[in-house]
Amino acid sequence: MTYLTTKNINGKRYQYLVKSLRLPDGSQRKIQKLIKSRESKRKLDKRYKDYFIQKEKELYSKYALERYEKDPIFTGKEIEKLESIRVDYKHLVNKLSKKQLKDAFDRFTVNFTYESNAIEGNSLTLKDVAIVIFENAAIEGKSLRDIYETRNLWNIMEMVRKNRFDINHKDIIKIHELLMRDIDTATGYKRVPNYIVGRRMETTPPEEVESEMDNLISWYEESVETMHPLSVSAIFHGRFERIHPFEDGNGRVGRLLSNAILTKNKYPPLIIRKSQRLSYLKVLEDYDNDFDWNIKRFFLRRFKSTYKKFFEVYVRYLD
Repeated sequence: MTYLTTKNINGKRYQYLVKSLRLPDGSQRKIQKLIKSRESKRKLDKRYKDYFIQKEKELYSKYALERYEKDPIFTGKEIEKLESIRVDYKHLVNKLSKKQLKDAFDRFTVNFTYESNAIEGNSLTLKDVAIVIFENAAIEGKSLRDIYETRNLWNIMEMVRKNRFDINHKDIIKIHELLMRDIDTATGYKRVPNYIVGRRMETTPPEEVESEMDNLISWYEESVETMHPLSVSAIFHGRFERIHPFEDGNGRVGRLLSNAILTKNKYPPLIIRKSQRLSYLKVLEDYDNDFDWNIKRFFLRRFKSTYKKFFEVYVRYLD
């Protein structure tokens, strides 16, 4: 929200339109604009909307550039672009009506659910997913497992979007339990070894899973202070998939957790599409071989593409 204030400078009175904002570390900043006209505040807000948004982007970019490490993928220029997206997304969430926001997120979540399940072999089409979710109907000729997977993943992604989960053992296991609801699959960390078809990398043995997840969670808590959250999201995903802590559902849980990291840090979520499955598996394999730039680049591209398709389209219509 903006407000008007008057300052006395060298005996003269000047009026300013001021906006206060809070940066991610909790510190507050003020943006102000000298006002020389006698327009109503409503008209002033409309006139200087773009000015305040641009200044807000500059403040967020300055904060991120000072706080986060830069590398060949997350360059200073890319970080500035990501902070611009972050600010636009914030205004989108604040300005759309409840119905408009629900429509936008429903569209995203249907697509996320379809794509994430399809990567793992679920046979439902995008239209089928919409029918299951919005009409609460079964699909003739489709297995109950495919339908349960769809309902479960939709519900969890809605909870992720609303920041219902933290990155800890309890919530990670809870996400897996919710994903496997009504499905005959063991929950909790795996008790027998598992393997990833098409990948040469061996996953973590069952007896080491809890300690490796401890290490991953500790790494997250430290890295989110020094790395850009999207970069953290990408590397967390690579490490999680290499551990493969559950009997089944690791890919879907991993993609949910990557989005939980983004939404907890006020960034829009992303979608990895079925059509990019081979590229996705390749960057995971590269990560297994200690080459992390490709998974960072892949996540950066998917983040931008998802935002453009599902959220940016609304930004230009905001008052």
